[in-house]
Amino acid sequence: MRDREADVLRFAHDLRVPPTSNQAERDLRPSKIQQKISGRLTSEQRTTDRYRIRGYLSTAAKHGHNMIDALRDAVLGHPWMPPDPAPA
Repeated sequence: MRDREADVLRFAHDLRVPPTSNQAERDLRPSKIQQKISGRLTSEQRTTDRYRIRGYLSTAAKHGHNMIDALRDAVLGHPWMPPDPAPA
């Protein structure tokens, strides 16, 4: 940190930089907060479904899609699918 203080503390000045680089961790934060408040999560199946939906929406957003549009299209039977990875 001594040699790169500006890089390490960039998130404190540039609001476009999240305080953590782990997107998966940020996606789970609302559920973890619910767990702390109520002392438990809902049923295991509901929790699995919630994480699956949240992951789908997060992936769509990472590819530049509006999360509400992606959710609406999925409910209407036209889900967005991420492109196949480029061959190595």
